[in-house]
Amino acid sequence: MAKPGMGLDPGGVAAATVLKRAVELDAESRYPQALVCYQEGIDLLLQVLKGTKDDTKKCNLRKKISDYMDRAENIKKYLDQEKEDGKYHKQIKIEENATGFSYESLFQEYLNETVREVWIEDPYIRHTHQLYNFLRFCEMLIKKPCKVQTIHLLTSLDEGFGKAQQISGLEEIKASLRNHGVLLELEYSSSIHDREIRFNNGWMIKIGRGLDYFKKPQGRFSLGYCDFDLRPCHETTVDIFHNRHTKKI
Repeated sequence: MAKPGMGLDPGGVAAATVLKRAVELDAESRYPQALVCYQEGIDLLLQVLKGTKDDTKKCNLRKKISDYMDRAENIKKYLDQEKEDGKYHKQIKIEENATGFSYESLFQEYLNETVREVWIEDPYIRHTHQLYNFLRFCEMLIKKPCKVQTIHLLTSLDEGFGKAQQISGLEEIKASLRNHGVLLELEYSSSIHDREIRFNNGWMIKIGRGLDYFKKPQGRFSLGYCDFDLRPCHETTVDIFHNRHTKKI
C-alpha cells in the first residue's frame, strides 16, 4: 500500500498527517479508528486532486487514493463480518488525567438513525454530579442522528440522606425527556454491580467506572467545566462489543 506523502502544500500535508495515523492504527489492529482516518484522509486527498494541474502529480494522487480506498474497503468488510459473527471487541484504556473522552467522543460512532432504545445499567446514578452525568448522556441520545424513543435506567437507590434528591432528580430528567418525546423507564436494584450500556442496534459498552469517569473540575470557571472533552478523567477501561441480538437488561 502507498505510504503517505503528498507534497508540501497545506492540503497535502494535512492528508499525509491523517493517513500516517491511519497506517499506524491499521498496524496496531485498531481497525475502527483506522477506517475513520482512512476515510478522512481520502477526502482530503480528493480535495488536493481537484486543485492539482500537473498531470504526473494527478496520476500519482489517483494511485494513492485508489490504494487507500482499497484498504479502507477491506477493513470495512472485515468489521462488518466481525459484527455478523458477533465477535467484535474493541478496548479503550483511558489513562489517569487523560482528556478527549467526552460521551460524544466515546459513543458517537455507534449512534445512528437505527438507535431507538437504550439500556443503561449503572449502580451509581445517585449524587448531584452523577445525575448531571446521566443528564448529559441523555442529551447526547436525543440529538441527531439518533431517534431514541425509550431509555431504560437500572441503578441502585441511595439509602442515605441523598435518597430524596436522587429520586427527584431522576424524575425531573424523566419529565424533561418526556417533553422531547422520549420515555425514561426507571428501575432500582439493591444488588446491581455491573456497568453496561446497550443500544438496540447491537452495540454494548462496558465502562469500568460507568458514566462517572470524569474528575471534579478545578473550579466553576476552569476549562473542562462545560466541555467534557477538556475534563481530565480517572483511569478506566472501556470495552465495546457488538452482538447480533442485544438482550434487554
